[in-house]
Amino acid sequence: MLLLSSMDFSNENSKRVILENLPKPVKQCRILYFPNENFSRKNIENRSYRDRLKKAGFAKNNIFVFDYDNPSAFSESELDCIYIGGGNTFKTFQKIRDAKADELIVSFVKNGAAFIGGSAGAHIVSMNIEHIKNFDELPEGFTDFNGLGLFNGILICHYSKEREKYYLAEKEKGKYPVYTIKDDECLIINA
Repeated sequence: MLLLSSMDFSNENSKRVILENLPKPVKQCRILYFPNENFSRKNIENRSYRDRLKKAGFAKNNIFVFDYDNPSAFSESELDCIYIGGGNTFKTFQKIRDAKADELIVSFVKNGAAFIGGSAGAHIVSMNIEHIKNFDELPEGFTDFNGLGLFNGILICHYSKEREKYYLAEKEKGKYPVYTIKDDECLIINA
C-alpha cells in the first residue's frame, strides 16, 4: 500500500488518513524512516528524527532511522512501514540511491510494507521525477529522473492554482498519468 501526500504528518487530515490506513495499529507498526538530504548522525543521536514519528503515535521501540552511513543494517529487518518525508526530491533520492537503498525500499514494499511518502517521498515512488525541476533545485550531475516505479504515474504535490500550468503541461505531454495532491489530501494506492 502506498500512502502519498504533500504534508504527511504535518497536516491533520493527511495524518488521520495515513494512520487509519496503516497495516496495524500505529503503536504496533514497525517503521523505517529515511531522512531527507539534511541527514546527520547528530539528529539520529539526539533522536529528533524519532520524535517526529512519536508525535504521530508510533511507539519509540518501533521507530528505526535509516543510517546512510550503514545501509546494510536494515536489509533483514521486518517492517510494517517505510517513510520518506519532504525535502529536495532530487537530493533526497540521490542520497537513497548512493546508499543503494532504492532497491531495499522496493523490496520492502513488494513484500508487504506500507509506504508513507510526503512530498519528496511521494514523488520518489512515482515513475519519473523530471517535472520536479519546476519546484526543487536540481543538483549538479543529477541525470537519472526515473523514480522507483511503485506508483504508475507522476505527482504534482502541494497542488494549487499556481501549479495548474505544470499539471496541464505534463498532461499534454501524455507520457505518464498525472495526479495532483493538495496539502490536505492523501492518495491511497493498494499496490
